[in-house]
Amino acid sequence: MSPLTILLAVIALIAVAVIVFYNRFVRLVNQAKEAWSDIEVQLKRRYDLIPNLINTVKGYASHEQVAFEKVTEARARAMSAGETATKEHAEAENMLTGALKSVFAIAEAYPDLKANTNFIELQRELSDTENKIQSSRRFYNSTVRDLNIAVESFPANVIAKSFGFAKMELFDLPENDEAQKVPEVKF
Repeated sequence: MSPLTILLAVIALIAVAVIVFYNRFVRLVNQAKEAWSDIEVQLKRRYDLIPNLINTVKGYASHEQVAFEKVTEARARAMSAGETATKEHAEAENMLTGALKSVFAIAEAYPDLKANTNFIELQRELSDTENKIQSSRRFYNSTVRDLNIAVESFPANVIAKSFGFAKMELFDLPENDEAQKVPEVKF
């Protein structure tokens, strides 16, 4: 084999490797965006359910105004947190989760409310939505993990840096977060 043939073969091999790595990054980034979109769909569903839940509970426990205000504030903060997975967005969503726990804890003290079909249906819908959010978070985080590993691994990191592919943030619970605490209910 001539040196020219070897050189052309090496160049062709490098070109194929660059194309393969580039396409892998494009696929991973698009999967992460799709996974984030799935989370947003479920979060929107939760945002839509919360006012109905609050109104139903208010009818039975109108004196629990502080808890309702916390949920309303947490919902507003979560809705305005932006359209990307950031620590601030995760914190806002987790504050909302914690506030919702307190509303369900309040509902435990009202047997009539717990038996109300609207409340039961809203609670079921919200529980289903929370499960879907958790599932979507896991899928998003696994996709972002794969992307981050690819961005950091050699030789893919050379290609990633050359074409501007960067690591993405995971959507995790911050340590010492409100959502991890058990709600305290006082009567």
